[in-house]
Amino acid sequence: MNSTALKTAYILLVHKNPDQVNKFIEQILLDENSDIFIHVDQKNNMMSAKITKHPRVKILKVSIDVKWGDISMVDATLLLLKEVLATGVEYDFVCLRSGQDMLVKNGFKDFLFKNKNKIFISAYHVVRNEPHAAFVNLKWPEWTRRLYIQPYHPIRLIRRGMASLYGFGLNIQPNKNSLPKEFSLYNGSNWFCIPLKVACFIVNFLVENNWYYEAFKNSLVPDVFFFQTLIMNSEFKTEVVNRNLMFIQFGESIKTRNNPITLKMDHIEIIKNSNEYFARKFDQGVDYQVIEYFAKLAKI
Repeated sequence: MNSTALKTAYILLVHKNPDQVNKFIEQILLDENSDIFIHVDQKNNMMSAKITKHPRVKILKVSIDVKWGDISMVDATLLLLKEVLATGVEYDFVCLRSGQDMLVKNGFKDFLFKNKNKIFISAYHVVRNEPHAAFVNLKWPEWTRRLYIQPYHPIRLIRRGMASLYGFGLNIQPNKNSLPKEFSLYNGSNWFCIPLKVACFIVNFLVENNWYYEAFKNSLVPDVFFFQTLIMNSEFKTEVVNRNLMFIQFGESIKTRNNPITLKMDHIEIIKNSNEYFARKFDQGVDYQVIEYFAKLAKI
């Protein structure tokens, strides 16, 4: 087998800008052994009609209302993984990306071929008694699991307070379905590229161990813990490369430091110098020129 025969399933979480999404799809489809599975956010599912029609592009019929901060992001990802497995196709890799990503460097398929069986996901150990662990070990009310942009929004201040108290040993809202003590907690960006066997492991494990899902059901931003923790507590942890192959730049101010900035033409050199194959986030309403630039430049 050579790199041209490598089969990849791209699973995309999409919620806006169908023209921009189509640019990303066009990049992926240049590889004849790549298939694309798309979940369109229920809030904007009318955009499905505007997404490129192609035999290798499948849009999920089931659509979830994906909300920042709660389990819905995990739910949508699991739907995509199950859709891939249901095809019965022996993919080599399954790559989770979003509709605001672009391929920004050539040679990704050759890279995957040279790293078969490796797991590309960012995963950092979180000590059980540090404030960050409160995201999982507390039961967060629904009103706290929302995106509040203003850094001093009352709800954000409440969240910081709850996490700080947890760090001092006071859990004011314990998660009664918390993970077993022997499970180490891991955190990182939710984007990944995993071998098919790992996708199978994830889906099968959750079928047989519902307690794991329940442990994250009322956690805060579970998508940055869920898959990392499961993989790093499995036999596959030795295959993990702590890298999700994605360039993301966060803001420097208090307001923007927790969210990726929107990339523009001004960022082209820093994107290239990152040596990553993908980048996010792009937005056609902010800078369409940079999207066009990478659409012409980078190929699978």
